[in-house]
Amino acid sequence: MEFTALQIAGVLGGTIEGSPEAKVNNLSKIEEGGAGTISFLANPKYTHYIYTTTASVVIVGKDLELTAPVTATLVRVDNPGTAFARLLEMYNQVKLNKSGISKQAYISDKATVGNNIYAGEFAVISDGAKIGNNVKIYPQVYVGENVVIGDNTTLFAGVKVYSDCVIGKDCIIHSGTVIGADGFRFDPQAEIKKIPQIGNVIIEDDVELGANCAIDRATLGSTILRRGVKFDNLVHIAHNVEVGEECYFAACTVVAGSTKIGKHVMCSGQVGIVGHLEIADGTIVTAQSGLSKSITQKGTVQMGSPAFDAGKYRKAFIHFRNLDTIVQRIDKLEKAEKAREQL
Repeated sequence: MEFTALQIAGVLGGTIEGSPEAKVNNLSKIEEGGAGTISFLANPKYTHYIYTTTASVVIVGKDLELTAPVTATLVRVDNPGTAFARLLEMYNQVKLNKSGISKQAYISDKATVGNNIYAGEFAVISDGAKIGNNVKIYPQVYVGENVVIGDNTTLFAGVKVYSDCVIGKDCIIHSGTVIGADGFRFDPQAEIKKIPQIGNVIIEDDVELGANCAIDRATLGSTILRRGVKFDNLVHIAHNVEVGEECYFAACTVVAGSTKIGKHVMCSGQVGIVGHLEIADGTIVTAQSGLSKSITQKGTVQMGSPAFDAGKYRKAFIHFRNLDTIVQRIDKLEKAEKAREQL
């Protein structure tokens, strides 16, 4: 799609310097530019690029003072970073605004489908599924029996949702993610070694899951992701885990079975949390840390494996780095003491 500087200024509430008819059909970094693209300048470190960029339109702050001529049309706004983010959101909405049902999609006669849905090639919507309005189901998505998907939710290509799971409104599930696979429950000593997993997964509203995540179904009851949860790629949530509202997990975070995680918890990359723990609201866990016990105090920062209070960990780490020197000093003192004893 193509827009003029005048149209963009109208949407952003900005003022124009240059040609109101300058046309753009793509986005670019200011240092890369290109005819027909729009960029922005928010970081003063990049100010020099305003004089060399070949972008057709650049969003800048109202307070930017020019010291030389520029070739781009400028759209001046209060906050260029925020304005460009708004433009990105609008661009993304237009790009992803798909509708219609492919002739190669399968929708069961026993499924209930809302208005204005998109179902791509080889998407499958099974018996008893209930799909809300404005839902987007990309190619090769599998929606199992009795699954419920709320309004305005998007499932990108290759997502698999096993039977009986529930996904709320305004959710985004990225490619390759599997929701509702069996939890990892085996009893090597029993006659029936694999313990059947007959629960489900419940994902509340406004949740976004990255690519190739795995959210296991519960043994009994539900594995639950509360409202506003955001996951990076490659996050694994085991059976019967409950993740509280607005938690943010970076890539390769793994939570073992039946752990209960409070609200606003943040995990950096490669965090491991063992099963049957309780993690207090507002806990922050640093990268590659392992939680092996419950965190009862709200708002703490945990570090290390096994993890403990980050302040204490940093002090202990200083000693650990100096451990070789400390051992040499102790050896030297012990030899001196033995020498004195032999006198």
